[in-house]
Amino acid sequence: MDIKTFTSALAQIAEEKKIPKEKVLESIEAAIAAAYKKEYGRKGQIIRAKLNPETGSVRFWQVKRVVDKDMIYSEEELKKLKEKKKKTGTAASSDEKEKIRFNPERHILLKEAKTIDPNIKVGEDLMIFLEAKKDYGRIAAQTAKQVVIQKIREAEKSAIYEEFKSKEGEVVSGIVQRIEGKNVYLNLDRTLALLPKEEQTPGEFYRLGQRLKVYILRVEESPKMSTVIVSRAYPKLVSKLFELEVPEIANDQVEIKSIAREAGSRTKIAVASKQEGIDPIGAVVGQRGSRVQAVIQELGGEKIDIVEYSDDPQRYISQALSPAKVSEVKIMPKNKALVIVPKEQLSLAIGRDGQNVRLAAKLTGWKIDVRGPEEEEEK
Repeated sequence: MDIKTFTSALAQIAEEKKIPKEKVLESIEAAIAAAYKKEYGRKGQIIRAKLNPETGSVRFWQVKRVVDKDMIYSEEELKKLKEKKKKTGTAASSDEKEKIRFNPERHILLKEAKTIDPNIKVGEDLMIFLEAKKDYGRIAAQTAKQVVIQKIREAEKSAIYEEFKSKEGEVVSGIVQRIEGKNVYLNLDRTLALLPKEEQTPGEFYRLGQRLKVYILRVEESPKMSTVIVSRAYPKLVSKLFELEVPEIANDQVEIKSIAREAGSRTKIAVASKQEGIDPIGAVVGQRGSRVQAVIQELGGEKIDIVEYSDDPQRYISQALSPAKVSEVKIMPKNKALVIVPKEQLSLAIGRDGQNVRLAAKLTGWKIDVRGPEEEEEK
């Protein structure tokens, strides 16, 4: 297979894996340079290759760093360093590390470099043109193959990281591929996402092949791979699901002002209209409850209370305690509110294990004390 055909084949692979063409070209050039060095180069050399994908022609250069005499160790200094290492067993100090050990394959003195390029300066890289070769042995070809595989993997990992990093805070759909202990792994088409135990909805069971919508919390990069961490318990999953179901939210006509969630059990959201004539609760609930039911179904039957946001704290707190009916809301110092409810509404206002009043407090940001009329009279 010639270079042109090889490049075309790799370009097709890159398209399938959604890797930028420039990255593929870089991997091919690195592979050809590695093969050239293996077959015709010497130890310590830095070889670069430049491929023309249109013609298949390749040019080669050896790279040498331009140095001055003051930057390199003299023979006497190297001898002293060697003796010191034998006596103390320690490497050179930080001061000594400022100089370099001259390697004729990697370095070139400024005086000599200027005979090749009069404008070159200390610290720059000098590119020395090398004769192109066409014949490569089996070992050189194997080296090139390994370099291509490694570079393609690195490019794919980088592409996946960048793609999902830009999707942090979004909802994506995935299929449960495997379950290992308490961790669930979902196939997101290009990569596997991790749904850890702490981000799972309490009481929710997962099965292989099940399709789920998940919230992308973050993307963690490691030397081997990028890990996409997703959540089913994060409160913003609910608001993002409503964005998908409610066009008025997606079009910024209705805004979700606040959200309080106890995953798997109950969620409260406060909505407000940003455009006159639009009923925010009606828009979110949908015709015959179709929109809110779609979200509830995706969350496995989790209850959702939708209330209208208000700048008036008394009204807002009263609505946040829905479905309970409130008689009176008294605003107290230090961000506290005393709520009086009818006797028959007391248990509903508090909720099972205090859940309703707890979520209302999270939703509004107020410390809420719920009491019946008799308790308030006694006090």
